[in-house]
Amino acid sequence: MKVIGVGFGRTGTYSLKLALEELGYGPCDHMYEVAEHPPRIRQWLDIIEDRSADWDGLFAGYNAAVDWPTAAYWRELAEHYPEAKLVLTVRDPQRWYESTQATIFKRSPLTRPLTWLAERQSPDLRSFLAMDRKSVQERVFDRTLHDRDHLISVYKRHIAEVQAEIPPERLLTYEVGQGWKPLCEFLEVPQPETEFPRRNRRGDFSQESNKHIQKLLASR
Repeated sequence: MKVIGVGFGRTGTYSLKLALEELGYGPCDHMYEVAEHPPRIRQWLDIIEDRSADWDGLFAGYNAAVDWPTAAYWRELAEHYPEAKLVLTVRDPQRWYESTQATIFKRSPLTRPLTWLAERQSPDLRSFLAMDRKSVQERVFDRTLHDRDHLISVYKRHIAEVQAEIPPERLLTYEVGQGWKPLCEFLEVPQPETEFPRRNRRGDFSQESNKHIQKLLASR
């Protein structure tokens, strides 16, 4: 593991994933990547539920990891991979909160019976939702996903704790809108001539997320 993204979801983590892969740090893990590989969902659950601490097995074949669940275990990963560099993606807290409510924490349009039916149809989807609930909703946000003050407080505390605990030479606090330059300088790699990837914006989220949910439903 060479690079660990420790920023919360909706801070440009998918763009960072694509950027790191373009810089030669691929494959890079991300919540979407986990959804694409159901056995890894179960590996994450083994760690989340304290049945395993096999980080090397979980990340076998990966050179980088960003987004959740990774960011929820940043301390453990920073300690386990002491040579890895850490990238803390950030954005304006109010805009981050608003983005979460429109995307990852948006209230589900599914009724409770339909949700139950979907989970029953697909063990992989059931495991994925359990992984997300336990690692993010419970571990990070204490099951409180719609209270503005609470979420922003957790978000700011996370940034402060990462910056306080990780040596500055090992950490880049980064906004993806800054583009290639600060990221490439931090990683000491040449800057590409291509445009910095900007993906998974708010308007694209539902389509991208639904694609992965449909794959999990189809894997029953």
